[in-house]
Amino acid sequence: MTITSRIDFSDPNDSAAPRLRHAFGTPREVLVAHQLAEVRPVLDAVQAAGLQGRWCVGYVRYEAAPAFDAALAVHAPGGPLAWFAVYDEALPWPDDASASPAQVQWAETCLRPAFGAAMDQIQRAIAAGELYQVNFTAPLEGAWVGEPPEGAAPALFAALQRAQPGGYAAFIDTGNTGDAQVLSVSPELFFDWQGGQILARPMKGTAARGATPQDDAAQAETLRASPKERAENVMIVDLLRNDISRIAEPFSVQVPRLFHTEALPTVWQMTSDVQARTRAGTTLADVFAALFPCGSVTGAPKVRAMQMIRTLEPQPRGVYCGAIGVVRPGEQGHGIRATFNVPIRTVTVQAGLLRCGIGSGITSGAAPDAEWQEWRNKRQFLERASLPFDLLETLALQDGQLRHAAEHLQRLAAAAAHFGTPWDAAKVQHCLNELAQAHPQGLWRVRLLLDVQGQASAQVFAMDPSPALVRLQLADRPLMEAHGEFVRFKTTRRAHYDAFTPTEPGVFDTVLWNAEGEITECTRGNVAMLVEGRWLTPPLSCGLLPGVGRALALRDGKLTEAVVRVQDLPRVQGWAFVNSLRGWIAAGIV
Repeated sequence: MTITSRIDFSDPNDSAAPRLRHAFGTPREVLVAHQLAEVRPVLDAVQAAGLQGRWCVGYVRYEAAPAFDAALAVHAPGGPLAWFAVYDEALPWPDDASASPAQVQWAETCLRPAFGAAMDQIQRAIAAGELYQVNFTAPLEGAWVGEPPEGAAPALFAALQRAQPGGYAAFIDTGNTGDAQVLSVSPELFFDWQGGQILARPMKGTAARGATPQDDAAQAETLRASPKERAENVMIVDLLRNDISRIAEPFSVQVPRLFHTEALPTVWQMTSDVQARTRAGTTLADVFAALFPCGSVTGAPKVRAMQMIRTLEPQPRGVYCGAIGVVRPGEQGHGIRATFNVPIRTVTVQAGLLRCGIGSGITSGAAPDAEWQEWRNKRQFLERASLPFDLLETLALQDGQLRHAAEHLQRLAAAAAHFGTPWDAAKVQHCLNELAQAHPQGLWRVRLLLDVQGQASAQVFAMDPSPALVRLQLADRPLMEAHGEFVRFKTTRRAHYDAFTPTEPGVFDTVLWNAEGEITECTRGNVAMLVEGRWLTPPLSCGLLPGVGRALALRDGKLTEAVVRVQDLPRVQGWAFVNSLRGWIAAGIV
């Protein structure tokens, strides 16, 4: 049977409850709105189908907003305003996790100068008292690398789920009746409505994840305490309270949870809860009329913010920033239950082209560089999913003995936990043991890989003894990815390192530094610097791989962590290259 839709939703009222995880086959009918006047009738038909015991999965585009309020400004839609498939039954989730996604190459449509100009325009409007906040976005445009295999979109959806687990994930294949394929792994709840109770959970406030557990906890606390992030959040909470009050029983609107931080794989996000009892006779169309689009993706006040969005963003948003969800029969005779996400972290695929929007809320306290970095942080989930990779460890095997195997396996297990890769320590150890037994003599370099399914494989290569002295060169530009997860964890994705591979004969490796001018590491190992009689190595917060050789040198007291900047290099009296494979090698710098 052809699978046309999938949903994998958290229970917004109980994080410990089983996920709503189903697939759907051929729909009994498809409900589509092409004109504004058709949007509410489609939602009425969806509600009627739910009351008849059926399931409906679909979306409402951002450009459907004027169907509920003519004052809400949008671009021409460029596709169906609303699309829902109606199903007689929900099917089990398909077991097709082994499919390998094709690679996708992404390009920005909003470059840094244009971003800065938009920020200036928003800040002028805020200073003039026109609005408090604008959610400014731009699409990334993608293309398959090579000819995509059959099932590339469902496989990419699975990869996106691994990169952004949890939340409210949905895959919708509309065929020729809508926006082709929609792949959403949004962490944000738009609303959950059942039995006269409605819950909205707007997401506003973002911080990058830290390089160490201590840094990570500090990032979360900084987010919680940030006046700018809290102001951004509370503005949208106030907007949602006002929106929900339009359909709520008097005095029932509450905010039971404010400024809650949630850990996602690449960012911390701040959410708040707004809930109420809806008035008798409220319909699904009424709920959309009160809330749509969600204030977290518009700004406040909503009408003026959407006017500015139309001015600043040259193209329609489409499904991105609209609503994606499922309507199903309610429990215990409570009519229907409707659960919709706010489709951020959402990819659309049509005619071989892919789009994914990225954005952030701009307030008076927003700084252009910080907001631009927030966009980079938010897109990391997409980069993780779009270029398949394996986890990697490189070990020395000498006369049948693996050097520091326990430390390497511990680091590999941490990477598996971070990326959501299945981990079976016994199987990985067995893979290494077999390789060691097959090579009882000689010096070898072992390349241990762990794929997305948790399957381990290992290769062995003859290795020459380490040189007594090597030459290093200083990078001529910063490594902009220094704080990214593909630096903190060792994988087969190494393009950011390969760009700094030495080309001058006799140079062993390149010393890297980050955008803040701090020395980080080499491309194939860590670095040590002798300063005022002490051997120093950069702390992990500078952005570097936690090397096994480095960790052992720190444990033994041979190294001390300290920040060393490029401007401090005249004070460096000696250099060393350090990793588990080669050990400690004295170095000079070009």
